[in-house]
Amino acid sequence: VTHSIPACIGSMTINSKQLDNKSPVSIFAVNKCYETVQDGTFFDGSGFAALVREGYKVRSDVNITLEFRTTAVHSVLVGVSSAKVDAIGLEIVHGKVLFHVNNGAGRITATYEPRGTNSLCDGKWHKLQANKSKHRISLIIDGNSVHTDNPYIHSTSADTNNPIYVGGYPADVKQNCLTSKSSFRGCLRNLVLTKGQHTELFDFSRAFDLRGVFPHSCPGAEH
Repeated sequence: VTHSIPACIGSMTINSKQLDNKSPVSIFAVNKCYETVQDGTFFDGSGFAALVREGYKVRSDVNITLEFRTTAVHSVLVGVSSAKVDAIGLEIVHGKVLFHVNNGAGRITATYEPRGTNSLCDGKWHKLQANKSKHRISLIIDGNSVHTDNPYIHSTSADTNNPIYVGGYPADVKQNCLTSKSSFRGCLRNLVLTKGQHTELFDFSRAFDLRGVFPHSCPGAEH
């Protein structure tokens, strides 16, 4: 076995001597344990998860679904870019959810604006669906749908070739469809990307780079 255990361990003794886990000699990717825990992945607001090292190709169609829970009104959710301008991005800005797409001709944005600034950032679970179908894009939050017009109807493919960054991205990485640099703080679960008949559920424990992200451990409430 070469991977770590998604669990809490306490009161460990060796040869009748209790180990002091409060002041370890070294520590890596170990978070505190929570009395109440939910399914999901905890982002502590300092980093990101990087998926698909070889690069994710959005091209003409993609459907993204995820659930999020946060109290922050600014944060990166998902970004996939290219070295050029082609990219897609999902973010929370001033409590609104923005879905940006650039197929090469220019950025277009679908914006979901809730009634209250904090109504999506209330620490409760919210369901998000972002859909790109050629030049059309839409955003559905908790069943409420937003569509946007695209003047660039002949530009239909986002030719991305970079990893999927979730909850943030490294300082040296370019993201053409994100305006925020704020790392996500809260919990995410059920990240699914669908292209045609191919549906992929992403397991954050399989990310090739995780910083400030704790798979399989989502505290029941913010402390």
